[in-house]
Amino acid sequence: MVLIAPSLLAADFGHLAADIKTVETAGADWLHLDIMDGHFVPNLSFGADVVRQLRLLSKLFFDVHLMVEEPEKFMTQFIDGGADQITVHYEACHNLDTVLKNIKTQGVCAGISIKPDTPVCVLEPFLDSLDNILIMTVEPGFGGQKFMSRLLPKIKETAKLIGNRPIHLEVDGGINPETAKLCVEQGANVLVAGSAVFKSDNPAEVIRLLRQSGE
Repeated sequence: MVLIAPSLLAADFGHLAADIKTVETAGADWLHLDIMDGHFVPNLSFGADVVRQLRLLSKLFFDVHLMVEEPEKFMTQFIDGGADQITVHYEACHNLDTVLKNIKTQGVCAGISIKPDTPVCVLEPFLDSLDNILIMTVEPGFGGQKFMSRLLPKIKETAKLIGNRPIHLEVDGGINPETAKLCVEQGANVLVAGSAVFKSDNPAEVIRLLRQSGE
């Protein structure tokens, strides 16, 4: 089954409660929350206090993607705020094994994300500690970017690395009903879609089409 995780980065920040309700009613499985610090990526988003308030509004699985330097300094704030999963970047951690163990110790799912040019092989030492692998199909930092089709083999390689392990393979960046099918064909089972869902006049139909890519 393909899970759909609308990215809040593309929502109307003046009407977050209404937009979250819309995608939840439309059939979203997860809510993808991009946390950006202006250092690891060249953009800012929002902090743990916002996540804490959003948690009061939704029962969706909160998929928190920390695009920040030294995520170990911040992750507990987001876990306390209601995150169900914390995904950190391989490129941002000097002690990744310890970071992943700390996430799991706090009772939430742990994930690693890698940028487009980071090789899949870096993930191998951490597979036994992972619930999720997030492949970026754009350079992280801004929503609405075009999907990089050159990364499709990378998704396939990651799926092969995962094998039969109970690890989700998530893809984020330029996902729409057309690119979703390409990703699922390579082994992805979680699709992060921002603009395609939140900018649509019919989010429920877009989510249906995205999920259909796995059928």
